[in-house]
Amino acid sequence: MTQEAHEENQETFVSHLVELRNRLIKAVVAVLGIFTVLFIYPGPSAIYDVLAQPMMASLPEGTRMIATGVITPFMVPVKVTLLAAFILSLPVVLYQAWAFVAPGLYRHEQRLALPLIASSTLLFLLGMAFCYFVVFRTVFHFIAGFAPESITPAPDIEAYVGFVMTMFIAFGITFEVPIAVVLLIKTGIASVEKLREARGYVIVGAFIIAAIVTPPDVVSQFMLAVPLCLLYELGLIIGKYIKKQEIRFDEDDLG
Repeated sequence: MTQEAHEENQETFVSHLVELRNRLIKAVVAVLGIFTVLFIYPGPSAIYDVLAQPMMASLPEGTRMIATGVITPFMVPVKVTLLAAFILSLPVVLYQAWAFVAPGLYRHEQRLALPLIASSTLLFLLGMAFCYFVVFRTVFHFIAGFAPESITPAPDIEAYVGFVMTMFIAFGITFEVPIAVVLLIKTGIASVEKLREARGYVIVGAFIIAAIVTPPDVVSQFMLAVPLCLLYELGLIIGKYIKKQEIRFDEDDLG
């Protein structure tokens, strides 16, 4: 390699690093900007109360959650507010990621990237919404029904937030399954027929993943595994439709 080529490669590498830094700064600014707005109004306490509502609804009347740490009553609502800010700024964050890699993609890959980002964001948010409105309410009431009358449940807010974040991530990723299936079919890594043959392994894997990620109760495991299997089937349906469309376009071009 000549000296000029080496210097050119070095300049290209440095320019990529500068571009990456700028994109990261923009993403961080978006998150911090929304965090500042949420911190001012409605405030961390109000946001935490919304997150805690499914648990509070399952507790006996007059019971409250507890905080065992000295600064926990301050830090936990702030963490929740930061999480809410990240979720609300997710389209901006994903756009910055796309803008960074877009110059290195082919035109057909760029056309695929934007719908992929939009659908991935929407499905992740749908997974979190399903977890909050359906899973939490069902699981918390189910667990509360097994508590002996001699015990007064008083969950720790830090443990609760850790549990909620884990469940949000688990269900958010679960709802991305159709995207993964479509990509496998679209890129030719696997065919619809092969993925259908693997259905049995997917079902077993879904329940194993649910047993690892969710609490050790049948209800929460069932409520993660079943949507995962159904979303896998949805991905197969969409993938089959896309393949049919591609074959039709190819036939039209040949004709």
